[in-house]
Amino acid sequence: MAQATLPRPANADDLKKVNELIKDIRIAMMTTVEADGSLRSRPMATQEAEFDGDLWFFSHETAPKVDEIHQDRRVNLSYAGNKENTWVSVSGTASVVRDRATMDAFWNPALKAWFPEGLDDPDLALLKVDVEQAEYWDTSSSKIVHAVGFVKAIATGKQYEPGDNEKLDLQAV
Repeated sequence: MAQATLPRPANADDLKKVNELIKDIRIAMMTTVEADGSLRSRPMATQEAEFDGDLWFFSHETAPKVDEIHQDRRVNLSYAGNKENTWVSVSGTASVVRDRATMDAFWNPALKAWFPEGLDDPDLALLKVDVEQAEYWDTSSSKIVHAVGFVKAIATGKQYEPGDNEKLDLQAV
């Protein structure tokens, strides 16, 4: 049985790498814990900001996910960049932010599709996720490189290694 790999302490270069991997993936699947302990996921648009250990999402404050966050702040966010062959999973704690200046900083007109009243919507809130751990898989090499690696693994009997995989502890940053 394979032994579990512990996350290594992250550094500034790791934050840059995670930022590079998720910056063009607009939608993440946010998983929260329901009152009965079951997990629930839904798509959420990540707000554009340089990743510094925090991720931001607009929401209605009365949405079920906000109730779930009030009960259990643990969340997971999954990013899939299938075109780029990259995947990122981050976990951390979420909080509800109602600060108008912060909402102003993240607001863009396209959000009116979900929040027609804009920044004046009394139900508008931001969800801030303080990322504690991240894991990524970056296999962005060309299809030819993957094919050669796959054939080599079969010929040599060694496990196929498609790209970079790191498990990071961001609490150390």
